[in-house]
Amino acid sequence: MHTRAFRMNLNPGQEQEYLRRHTDIWPQLVALLRSAGIEDYRIFLDPHSHALFAVMTHQVPHGLDDLPAHPVMQRWWQHMQDIMPSNADGSPCSVDLQPMFSLPPT
Repeated sequence: MHTRAFRMNLNPGQEQEYLRRHTDIWPQLVALLRSAGIEDYRIFLDPHSHALFAVMTHQVPHGLDDLPAHPVMQRWWQHMQDIMPSNADGSPCSVDLQPMFSLPPT
């Protein structure tokens, strides 16, 4: 397993809409993420800065590199563009976070 983290941003005032869309996440998107090897995916909001912090655990090897070209992922990105900064290809603007600490095993 491998864990990665990244930061995105949410447009101010869109917290409830973001939460609603993820509460109603499409089953076909969940299936796609699982088929790419994602085991756990959590997103946290800093309400003061509107920053979204995501932590994802996935299998190695994985199929994450194929996700951007998949039609379901493309539709999801289009669905989210009005509430968060996005790149020209529709993907959310994101910055990979550098690991700095991990609790040592017992």
